Amino acid sequence: MIVVSNTTPIISLASIQRIDILRRVFGEIIVPQAVYNEIKAKESYGHKDIDLEFIQVRKVKGELYKDLLLNQLDLGEAETILLAKELNADLVIIDENLAYKIARNSALHVTRTLSILLKAKHVGIIDNIKPLLDEMISKGRWYSQNVYNNFLKKIGEL
Repeated sequence: MIVVSNTTPIISLASIQRIDILRRVFGEIIVPQAVYNEIKAKESYGHKDIDLEFIQVRKVKGELYKDLLLNQLDLGEAETILLAKELNADLVIIDENLAYKIARNSALHVTRTLSILLKAKHVGIIDNIKPLLDEMISKGRWYSQNVYNNFLKKIGEL
């Protein structure tokens, strides 16, 4: 399975020391060079995790549509979508709404961090999502109160 990830899911899971969830759910994760550079730019969550052996860094080969995407997205998001298209990825992990929508409109299969946590719960990697979600939020990850409540109600944890 080819899985390409943007920055936020890696930082979010690294902030709670659960980057292992990505490895256990997907095996290998591929990130574009821009995502790697973004995470390595400052010593914070994910700075060391991005160098784990299950995370592979790839350069985007074609630059044709990057400028077009950069009108609406940051460099990491743009390269994530382009790399996923180039690799014919099975899945793209993007949390930001606009990038998520653009990836979906580009015929990519897209998921978000909350869906990964739900999958991890379903396969027995984690027991509950709420404590992890609360910890991510305490470490700086933002979710609207509406998203938070609706998600936890939907999965029976609120």
